[in-house]
Amino acid sequence: MLDVCLLGTGGMMPLPKRFLTALQVRYNGLSILIDCGEGTQVAQRAAGFSANPVGIMCFTHYHADHISGLPGMLLNMGNAERTEPLLMIGPKGLERVVSALRVIAPELPFEIRFHELTEAEESIPLEGGRIIAFKVNHNVTCYGYSIEIDRLGRFDAAAAKAAGIPLKYWNRLQHGETIDEDGQHYTPDMVMGPARRGLKVTYCTDTRPTESIVKHAGGADLFICEGMYGEADKLPKAKEHKHMMFCEAARIAAQAQPKELWLTHFSPALFKAEPYMDEVRRIFPNAYAGKDGKCAELKFDEA
Repeated sequence: MLDVCLLGTGGMMPLPKRFLTALQVRYNGLSILIDCGEGTQVAQRAAGFSANPVGIMCFTHYHADHISGLPGMLLNMGNAERTEPLLMIGPKGLERVVSALRVIAPELPFEIRFHELTEAEESIPLEGGRIIAFKVNHNVTCYGYSIEIDRLGRFDAAAAKAAGIPLKYWNRLQHGETIDEDGQHYTPDMVMGPARRGLKVTYCTDTRPTESIVKHAGGADLFICEGMYGEADKLPKAKEHKHMMFCEAARIAAQAQPKELWLTHFSPALFKAEPYMDEVRRIFPNAYAGKDGKCAELKFDEA
């Protein structure tokens, strides 16, 4: 199961009822934060999430509305006496940017580890899955992210019995361990059925439409995409500043066919997104305007 929460849905500047961009995902005791705009800590508390369990931070790019909340977040983690290392993932220059922001948070009781992205697509392993980073098309280097969680096949007790595998090894094989003991060799494929469909969340902001987004959002359980502008007359501005229209995000979803689309990263001039959603749903019916604190529980299919 994945817990997903849009902490902030604003672009460029915060509004009284709209914090800047951030998404938090929880899985199996691990919290992943994507972007950390101003107000992220307040949004976390309002949604019942917190900073200290965050083990991985991913940054799409280094415009202020996506990273301005980081110094305070780090200070909060340090004041909570965190000791576990924190992994940060982002475009090239990440360590330099974070070091500059840490002038006001110079001493922390935990290590920060950096993974700087240099390729068009990179995979970072997680226990039970992976984070996929992929380049998008903004006016600075910018990445989208997919979080993919694998699901093992079903354990076949009849096959284990037929192979004469002792009961004491069943659990270890079920968890992917190869066993060489007592002169015997057992592998998980002897007792496990084919892998089942896992879970996938894809997130991207600050970009024009690209094929890389269609590719990586394909078949996602949840696709969270920038919808900077809803008004048709804002298309020239979207192209100039390399942002995305509501209807463009919907067309990407129509190609990629995720189960659900949420729009986010709204222009501060757009006070309400819902009036523009009818057009979006004509293109991709299962679409929703994101709101600060909008959460979902994604569960494995029953089959």
